[in-house]
Amino acid sequence: MSFTIEDFDRESWFKISGSDSLRPFFMNVVSDSNHWMFVSSNGGITAGRKNPEYALFPYYTDDKISELASTTGSKTILRVGQDNSVRIWEPFSERYFDCYQISRNLYKNQYGNKIMFEEINHDFGLTFRYQWNSSNLYGFVKRSYVINTTDKPRSISVLDGLQNILPYGVSSELQMRSSNLVDAYKRSELIRETGLGIYALSAIVVDKAEPSEALKANVAWSMGLDDPTHLLSSLQLERFRKQQLLQPETDVKGEKGAYFVHSEIEVPANAETDWSIVANVNLNHRQIIELNESIKNDSDLGILVKQDIDLGTERLVELVAGADGLQKTADPIHDTRHYSNVLFNIMRGGTFDHNYQIGKKDFVDYLRKASREVFERNRSLLDSLGEQFDKSDLDALLSGCEDLDMQRLGKEYLPLKFSRRHGDPSRSWNNFSINTRSELDDSKILDYEGNWRDIFQNWEALAHSYPGFVEGMIFKFLNASTFDGYNPYRLTKDGFDWETIEPDNPWSYIGYWGDH
Repeated sequence: MSFTIEDFDRESWFKISGSDSLRPFFMNVVSDSNHWMFVSSNGGITAGRKNPEYALFPYYTDDKISELASTTGSKTILRVGQDNSVRIWEPFSERYFDCYQISRNLYKNQYGNKIMFEEINHDFGLTFRYQWNSSNLYGFVKRSYVINTTDKPRSISVLDGLQNILPYGVSSELQMRSSNLVDAYKRSELIRETGLGIYALSAIVVDKAEPSEALKANVAWSMGLDDPTHLLSSLQLERFRKQQLLQPETDVKGEKGAYFVHSEIEVPANAETDWSIVANVNLNHRQIIELNESIKNDSDLGILVKQDIDLGTERLVELVAGADGLQKTADPIHDTRHYSNVLFNIMRGGTFDHNYQIGKKDFVDYLRKASREVFERNRSLLDSLGEQFDKSDLDALLSGCEDLDMQRLGKEYLPLKFSRRHGDPSRSWNNFSINTRSELDDSKILDYEGNWRDIFQNWEALAHSYPGFVEGMIFKFLNASTFDGYNPYRLTKDGFDWETIEPDNPWSYIGYWGDH
């Protein structure tokens, strides 16, 4: 096992060679948007958007994610022609581990928003890679590569896809408690013309005599392979291993969802072939129709997906740069460590939306929620504000205001974004929600939340990058503490959560909202 830095696809990647010699370890793959992804070094995965209730793969604890690597997430099986015979190669599986001389490597890009798994089959002279990317517009993108390092072209039958895809409407608690019951409600459908897979529930799982339609769905689709056969379950994997014909699947009920593409490819000598599978969550009827039309009619869709992935990386770097997370020294590992520290700091405590610029709408909405009386008393003052104003303008306005409550709440306002709690699947009390865009009108949301100690620790570092907001951080700290020294369990933009110890639930708490 060794550690190196390598360049690939115009990016620097940190590479762990022989990663399979290590015990499985857990990683967080970030994005500039509301994606969340936790990946085990053996390929096990859970992912989704916003929070665990919008999951693409089941949200389990670290140990279960690692244990379910062979049945959840990426799965690839290759039938390779060699010496007038066909041999089976299943990268990252233990099924054929002793059959070939292989090497396994793990890569993560310097910005932390991409991860890549690599297996080299020295007997075949072939390398298989797959890479996880995120796109704000399209969701999660799994990009796969077969690289031929020999001097002869190779004919390969590919079966590649995603396993255990959840439908929309399955809560994390329901999946943990009644996963077998949930399977009975699952329905996976394929639009044959475009190869778009739709994963939905026949009905929301409730034990009440009332209508409960599932009006949204999760989706998956592919690009890059010619005229592929599609499977919507994992039921035929063994048929492929046994070199039997596959039957296309267009409507599967009562089974765990999957999305597989099967195609025959020819990889030229010393060349590579790649393709992609894209998956997203929480789509309504209109969004699915628009996506299907785009797959059918947009010849540049692959370029658009890549551009959106690249745009996400640019925006992530901008977020970190705004908190002074970029530096350039003679030690790239030291630079990346600093970047990572700042990134996870602003993911916890948030970062400021647009330097010292404040949007009137968000400020007014915050004040109305904090205290309706203060809001009503100061309507004329609020009306005098522009739609966008500087923090210094707000400070000047508040200094001339005689309403002490308005001064207190106005100073306390912090236009933070990108914040969430830990998001650690092994600690359920740190359940997170990444609130970046409104589901109603896709407008920008400014929000922050965190445990009392964590969020103030993160703001200590952030204050060095935005000293003009230090006073607001101090106001929030004082207003979140009682006279006799107690502090709330959790801090949010809209209020506090106070912990209450109950005999049967030591982690319970109550929310407090309104004037504070």
